Amino acid sequence: MAVKVLVVDDSGFFRRRVTEILAGDPQIQVVGVASNGREAVDQTLALRPDVVTMDYEMPVMDGITAVREIMQRCPTAVLMFSSLTYEGARVSLDALDAGAADYLPKNFEDISRNPDKVRQLLCERVHALARTNRRSLGLASAPPAPSAAPASSVATRPALRPSEPAPASKPAAPRSNSPAPRKKHYQLVAIGTSTGGPVALQRVLTQLPANFPAPLLLVQHMPAAFTKAFAERLDKLCKIRVKEAEDGDTLKPGTALLAPGGKQMMLDGRGIVRILPGDERLNFKPCVDVTFGSAAKAFRDKVLGVILTGMGADGREGARMLKTAGSDIWAQDEASCVIYGMPMAIAKANLADGIYSLDDIGRYLAELS
Repeated sequence: MAVKVLVVDDSGFFRRRVTEILAGDPQIQVVGVASNGREAVDQTLALRPDVVTMDYEMPVMDGITAVREIMQRCPTAVLMFSSLTYEGARVSLDALDAGAADYLPKNFEDISRNPDKVRQLLCERVHALARTNRRSLGLASAPPAPSAAPASSVATRPALRPSEPAPASKPAAPRSNSPAPRKKHYQLVAIGTSTGGPVALQRVLTQLPANFPAPLLLVQHMPAAFTKAFAERLDKLCKIRVKEAEDGDTLKPGTALLAPGGKQMMLDGRGIVRILPGDERLNFKPCVDVTFGSAAKAFRDKVLGVILTGMGADGREGARMLKTAGSDIWAQDEASCVIYGMPMAIAKANLADGIYSLDDIGRYLAELS
């Protein structure tokens, strides 16, 4: 059965181009178009598409408000388009918090210059989102900033806004699939994620106390223009410190270093962070496998690797290296994932020491302190 898509954009040109690209895939059917957020909500309710592609700046009702209303009334996988700028990053993060499942840069240049690449990327993303765990859409909204956060962490602009609660009839995800992990001292916690990761990371990291005893490395598949804004936002919401990693950074307890987009984050033999140009042979920049692999060499059996929601299998081979070195691996459970791809790859390879819901991962990490 074809994936049903609703295309939403106030630009007639962009609506036509996206429609043409999607129509080229025989397994995708564009069932409608809309030119503003209000039309998007109405069309979603009427047409019940599997996926909605959504612009953010539109008349009548903006895209983020539309996403929030769609999640309230008819939870649907939304793919948000935004610009490759700091402001675009802020908008994308707001959209993800409102309930959007993923985002893509809105780049007219790429559409003209690399139409085949754009077609492949867009169609692959639509197919992946059509398999989104619909229950997780209602659960994926980010929690409010912890009230116990220090005053210095208060944002100067609205941070990730908590979405409206999902309908009460929606069943909750199971708390855990594995017994609680044994208490252990780790010299490093490394977390890898992709689709659904920004909200998932926020849910996990906001549970950690300021005196969290281990340093953290975060690898989120994200464009270069987005990671700095994402790190700043997490830092304002969390009790721990969060910053975009820089070459030469040292690992410190209670500090999370986010891999910069478009590059690779590794640890050298002394445990110093190295930021290297992205290898063109690798699909992901940053790549979870690269970071996890270097952590296995630097810290052997003293690492906790965590794989959260995301499509594909990045992190599997890095997790294998960590396991071979004697470290532990946790994976997010299917019920709480937006996309059960990366954690599934870990589970199928029998690499997981524990499979836990998203909230349990945060709670168990907090108990390490």
